[in-house]
Amino acid sequence: MLEQLINQLGFRRIGVRLAISYGLLLVLIAALILMPFSQIQKMTARNKEFTQKEMRSLLDVQALSLSAESVSNALLQLLTSSREKREIEYALVDVKNRQITDLIESLETNLNDQMQLDNLQRLKLRKENYYRIFNEMVNQLEDQGQEIAKQTFIEDVQPALSALLQESKILLDYEQKLVQQHQLQSQDELEKTGLLVIILSSVIILFAAMLAWLTTRSVIKPLAILEQNALRIASGDYTSQVPASNTEEVTRVGTALNLMSAAIAQRERDIEQFAYYDPITRLPNRTYLLKAFEDQELEHYGMILMDLARLKTINETLGFDTGDYVISDVAKRIQEVTQALDSGHKHLLTKLTGGAFALLIPARHKDTVTEIFERIDAAMGQPVRCNQHAVDVSLVYGFAIVTEQKISLISLMRNAEVALYAAKRYTRQSAWYNDAQEASRLSHLSLLSDLRSAVKASELQMWLQPKLNLQNGSIYGFESLVRWQHPERGFISPAEFIPFAEKTGYISIVTQWMLDSALLKLHAWKQHYPNLSIAVNVSTYDLRDRSFPERVVSLLKKYDIAPHLLKIEMTESGIMEDPQATIELLNRLRDTGVGLSIDDFGTGYSSLAYLQKLPVDELKIDRSFVSDIQHAETTKKLVRTIIEMGHGLNLHVVAEGIEQEQEKATLIELGCDAMQGYLLSKPLYGNSLQEWMNLHIPLSQKT
Repeated sequence: MLEQLINQLGFRRIGVRLAISYGLLLVLIAALILMPFSQIQKMTARNKEFTQKEMRSLLDVQALSLSAESVSNALLQLLTSSREKREIEYALVDVKNRQITDLIESLETNLNDQMQLDNLQRLKLRKENYYRIFNEMVNQLEDQGQEIAKQTFIEDVQPALSALLQESKILLDYEQKLVQQHQLQSQDELEKTGLLVIILSSVIILFAAMLAWLTTRSVIKPLAILEQNALRIASGDYTSQVPASNTEEVTRVGTALNLMSAAIAQRERDIEQFAYYDPITRLPNRTYLLKAFEDQELEHYGMILMDLARLKTINETLGFDTGDYVISDVAKRIQEVTQALDSGHKHLLTKLTGGAFALLIPARHKDTVTEIFERIDAAMGQPVRCNQHAVDVSLVYGFAIVTEQKISLISLMRNAEVALYAAKRYTRQSAWYNDAQEASRLSHLSLLSDLRSAVKASELQMWLQPKLNLQNGSIYGFESLVRWQHPERGFISPAEFIPFAEKTGYISIVTQWMLDSALLKLHAWKQHYPNLSIAVNVSTYDLRDRSFPERVVSLLKKYDIAPHLLKIEMTESGIMEDPQATIELLNRLRDTGVGLSIDDFGTGYSSLAYLQKLPVDELKIDRSFVSDIQHAETTKKLVRTIIEMGHGLNLHVVAEGIEQEQEKATLIELGCDAMQGYLLSKPLYGNSLQEWMNLHIPLSQKT
C-alpha cells in the first residue's frame, strides 16, 4: 500500500520531492516575514495614536507651565507701568490668561487617563481662583492705586499662580511618566517580536538543514554515482553500467548514460576504422603505418611504394566506381602475394592516397625487395574484369632500403617516394632510391626557396632578343628572356628552374617581375624608341589566373605605356590544357589592347577548330621546322602551309631560331613576316644591348 501511494503521489521523482520541500520552506519564510511585519504594524499604529494624544498632551502641559510662569512677569510689568501704558500691559496679560484657558480646554479634550483628569480638575480650580484674585487686583489698581494692588499681588495673586504652576508641574510629571511607560511597553513588544523572529529563523534553519540532508541523500549521492560513471566513460571505459535507482530522474539519466556509452564505443570503433583503415580496400592506411612505427628507428627494412598507372584515365572514362573496383582488386592481388610469403616475416601492406600502396618488408638485401616486386608485378598480368570492361593494370614502383644506418619510417617512405617519382619522370616501371636523386631534389627545393628572394635582391635579369621584319628589314621589337645570376651558384639556366617554378606556382612571381621589367624598359624607351615592342612569355599557371588581365592593365597604367607595345606570348600546349577557359581569358587580354602570340607553334596538339577561335595576332614557328629548311622540301612545304594558314587567319608569322642566311632567304621566299635568332643577334643585356641598338636600329626609328 505504501509503495502504491508513493508511486501515485510521484515521490520517486526528484521534482516532486523538491517542490514539496521547497514549498514548505517558502511557507515558513513567508511566516517569518509576515508575523514580524504584523507586529510592527500594530506597534506603529499605537505609536501614532500616542504621538497624536499623549505627546500633544505633554506639549500642552509644558506650554501651560511656561504660560503660568510668564503671566507672573506680565503682572509685575503691569503693576509698575504708568496709567498711559497700562492698556498695552492689560492686553499682554489677557493674552497670557487666554493661553492658559485654551491649553486647559485642549487638555480636557485629549486626556483620557483618570488621574490626569483629576489633576486637570484641580488645575481648573486653581485657574478660577487665580482669575478671581486677578480681577480684584485689577480693580484695586484702578481704584486704590499701585501700592494696594502690589500688596494684593504679593499676598494673593502670587500664591494663586504658584498653586496653578504646581498643579501644572504635577500634571507634567505624570505625563512624562506615561511617556516612559509607553516607551518601555514598546521596547518590550519589540523584544518579543525579535524573539519570535529568532524562533522562526531557527525553525527555518533546522528545516533547511533537514531539506539539505534529504536532498543529499536522494539527489547528490545518485548524481555522484552518475558522475563517476561519466568520468569512466570519458576515460574510455565503456563497460561499466549505471545501476538502477529509486529516483525516477536518476534512473532515466543512468539509462541514457548506458546508451551513450554503448553508442560512443561503437562510434569510436567506426572512427578508428575510418582513421586507420582505407574504406575501399580495408587495408591499414598511412596514419596506421606511422603510428605503428612511431618513435622507432628502422634497420634492415625495405619499402616498395606502388602507384596504379592510368587511374585518372580509368576514373574519367569508366567512372569512379570502376576505379574503386580496380583499386580493390589490385589490393587483393598484392595481399595474396604477401600472404604467400614466409609467414615468419611481418610484411605490412598499407593503402595510401589515390591508387598508391606501400609495402614495408623486413629485408637485409635488395634481392629480397626485388623478388617481392617481381611476384607482385607478375600478379598484375591479368586484366581486372569489371562489368563489361577488362582493364589492364600496371603499377609504377619506387624502392628504398635501409640496411646499416638506422632511419625513421618517415625517411624510408620519403626515399621510396623520391624513387617512385624518378621512375615516373623517366617513364620507367621502377626505380631504386639513391643519393643522387636526393641531392637533385634538395637542389631544386633550395632553388625554389631562393627564387622568391632573388626577385627582391635583383638577381634576375631580363635579356632581350631582337625581331626583324623580313619585308622591310627593320627592327620592330624584342622578346624578353629571364636569366638568373645566383650569388653562390653563378648562372642558372632557365631550363633548370622554370619547370619547377611552374609546378609549384612560383612562376607567377617570375612573370610579374618580367612584366614589370619589360614595361619599365618601354617607359625608358619612350623618348628615343617609341615604336619598339617587348614580348613577355607567360606560363600555363598564369593562364589559369583569372586576375591576370587586371594585373596587366594595372602595370600599363603604372608606366603609362600604350597597350600594343606589350606582347604576351604563350605556348600552344599551355593553351590546349584548358582551351575554353584560356580563350575566355585571352579575349579579356585582347580587350586591353595588348598583342597576343602563340609561341613554339607546331610542337603542341592544338586543333584548327580552336586556332581560329583564339584572339591572337601572331604565330611563332618553332626552330625545329626552320632548321636547314633550304635542304628539306617536305619541311619547306609544311612551313609554307603554316605561313599561308597564318595569313589566312590574319596573323603575323614569325620564325624562331634562324641561324643561317639560307634559312632567312628561304623564309623570305615563303612569305614569312619576321624572324629572330642568332643570325640576327643572340639575347642581349645591359651595355651590349644598347650598343647593338645604336648600331642596328636606323635613325628613322628614333625620335
